[in-house]
Amino acid sequence: MAKYWQIAKASMQMQTAYSAWYWAGTVSAVIRLLIIYYFWQAVYTNRPSIDNIDLPTMLTYIVIAMLLQGFVGGVGNNLAEEIKNGNVAIELMRPYDMIFKMFSVDAGSKIMYFFQGTIPMVLIAYFFMDLSFPSSWETVLLFIVSAMAGIWIGTFFDFLVGVLAFWTVNVWGVRVLKESLITFFSGALVPITLFPDWLRTITEFLPFQAMVYLPVSIYSGLVTGTDAYIAIGVQVFWLAALYILVKVIWAQAIKQITIFGG
Repeated sequence: MAKYWQIAKASMQMQTAYSAWYWAGTVSAVIRLLIIYYFWQAVYTNRPSIDNIDLPTMLTYIVIAMLLQGFVGGVGNNLAEEIKNGNVAIELMRPYDMIFKMFSVDAGSKIMYFFQGTIPMVLIAYFFMDLSFPSSWETVLLFIVSAMAGIWIGTFFDFLVGVLAFWTVNVWGVRVLKESLITFFSGALVPITLFPDWLRTITEFLPFQAMVYLPVSIYSGLVTGTDAYIAIGVQVFWLAALYILVKVIWAQAIKQITIFGG
């Protein structure tokens, strides 16, 4: 595991190599947070609640969803680039598991995003937006477990999209579609409870809600008690299913590689 930690550290160093881009990312995250805040302030003008969700709860949901969405995905971009430029053949001959290597690089990027984007947004939300916190330590622990599961579900799904580069010339269009689907169906824009019944039913059969909506709903109190444990059970199902799919698809994908000279 030590070598994978070194890979993650190298990824973190690369993220901070260009300070201008680093701070630009921080400023961008703060601006997005402010836009979201004033948007929902305008939506709630002259109305106490929307579908039994008051403004403080909605703001808490949206802020936490925005924070969590930043950790979902990312690994697919690096994988697709390695496949496109042919470096995947060299990577497969090196003394480490390429899947774990890609996950380590992604982990390093996410650790830096935590300092670059998450902490500034949490501080602003806490001091200026009256961000509420879970009512009990049990809820905090359930949220942490659910959030970690959601991040890995998103990572596995993103990896599967990146693997498509073995069979396509360019996965840019697929990635744009994937980002749109995740942003909408994961509940990152609005809680899924606000969807029409028919659309909410469709969403329940997709893995996207397990990435953002379920953990954020646990945090904000939209899902409580036994339902919170059921939500984590749903996440465990998607986590296992996508992990198995990653292993199967990857085993098929590397058969597409032809290495000359040995």
